[in-house]
Amino acid sequence: MSDAWLLARARELIAHAQRAEADGQLAAADEARLLLAEAQLRDEPWTLGQVLRANAVVRLVTPALVDTADPVLDELLQHARRHDLVVLESDAFALRGSRALQVGNEDIALSSIATALAMLDNPVPEPLVTKRIWERMLATALVDIGLVLIQLGVHEIADEVLARAHQCVRNNGGPHEISVHLINRVKLLIGWGLRLERVGRDRAAQERFDTAAAIAVAVEGPWRESLFPRREDLPAWEQLPVLGAAFALARPGGEHVPLLRSLLDSSIYPKEEILVALALARCLELDGHPEEALRVLATSRKHLAEDTSEPALRLSLVREFARLSGPDGGEVTMSALEQYTYELETELWSLRQARIATLMTRLEHERLSRRAGAIAVAAFQDPLTGLPNRRALDEHLVVLLEEAREQPLSVALVDLDGFKEVNDRCSHAEGDHVLRLVASTLRNALRLDDVVTRYGGDEFVVLLPGAPLPAAEAALQRAVDTVAQLPLTFSRGVTLSVGVVAANPADSGTEVLARADAAMYQAKRRGGNQIATGG
Repeated sequence: MSDAWLLARARELIAHAQRAEADGQLAAADEARLLLAEAQLRDEPWTLGQVLRANAVVRLVTPALVDTADPVLDELLQHARRHDLVVLESDAFALRGSRALQVGNEDIALSSIATALAMLDNPVPEPLVTKRIWERMLATALVDIGLVLIQLGVHEIADEVLARAHQCVRNNGGPHEISVHLINRVKLLIGWGLRLERVGRDRAAQERFDTAAAIAVAVEGPWRESLFPRREDLPAWEQLPVLGAAFALARPGGEHVPLLRSLLDSSIYPKEEILVALALARCLELDGHPEEALRVLATSRKHLAEDTSEPALRLSLVREFARLSGPDGGEVTMSALEQYTYELETELWSLRQARIATLMTRLEHERLSRRAGAIAVAAFQDPLTGLPNRRALDEHLVVLLEEAREQPLSVALVDLDGFKEVNDRCSHAEGDHVLRLVASTLRNALRLDDVVTRYGGDEFVVLLPGAPLPAAEAALQRAVDTVAQLPLTFSRGVTLSVGVVAANPADSGTEVLARADAAMYQAKRRGGNQIATGG
């Protein structure tokens, strides 16, 4: 199984779990665990991160397993931070926001989404994956953020986030990504329209419903080639509750009732049930069956009494129920009830504005915190590779040499074989790409406690605290072998010459680096692509 196959299968399992019955969801979760075990054996950071995400999403959409999603989300977040996978870390925060809403904690959801948005202000592409794969992952993170914003009822910001995702999907998405994106746009527009209705902006609401219905038509093509399980003899809008609700809300009438009944029975998620119940109730009312419309709303309201994942849509359901269930006081009573509801919704609209202000304040705080941190880090960070720079190396070395009296310390100087030819034969831009690739490979091949720094030019220094010389040599040999095995299209054929020495407590930083440099030149003279140890 190639890494590409693992990732493709993980995507298929997410799509299957989102539309399957309970048994199918549990089967998808079991297979996702097997994929995760395989990815952990391979230990390729980007692949492992995406398979971890797949496991988290499958659990989040499976009611029987949703409580097991938290440790997987924690593992995903730690993995993304360890390997500096910013887009994946942002997505982990978005999924945490979704999980927070499942348990009714809007405050944590807002904080998580503010963090996720701030991380994607100016994301830098990952050097170890193609631009297409990276942009797909960026689109996925943006969509996950947008979905939480839709659940919170912050539709304007959700619209901006999904518009960013649209650019990535349009350039790099396949049929499945396109169909998912269009379905999410329909969800956004319907929720937005219902929100506008509640404050009396009926014309604007109708515009959202009309646009949602038009997009529901456009879903059909990519849906036929998507990863979702489906019946080939039925159009998408007869299989997906959200699309069926879009058509009925745009032009409600009795002709939609049979299909909406079927879609209500097949609704899996609270969002789907609420939207279809609202659409069905309106169609039944217009068809002369208000009592039946009330029963539909009452049933869904009771069924979702304990659910907190869709706070904005629940208000629309309660409002529709209140409108249809006034006491037997005739027109006057109904008018009073509707007026009370309007006043309540006006207050809720004001609360919504406060929620947007809270989100923007937290987002700005996150941005300022990240900028301040970035300024502090920049003084000790090499801008090309992201590794600690010469200044940071000097400070680390002083501290570790002090500790060398208590524990062993090995110091290695790494030089790239054939790097000058890359610059001469290709370009300096290609040379920069190779330096970033080698830096990332060194960092991933060594232990978590090892410090990899850029010394200058095509030289790196590695500090290995707690490692005697034989252990350091073995760890560095893994790095040499990993670089030598990289595809030529990425590495351009460069290899590593490494000199490693054991630091003595009496050594100065200059002395230990000079001995490592001398050992490195021994490795060079022997032909490179190897390690030499020094006295």
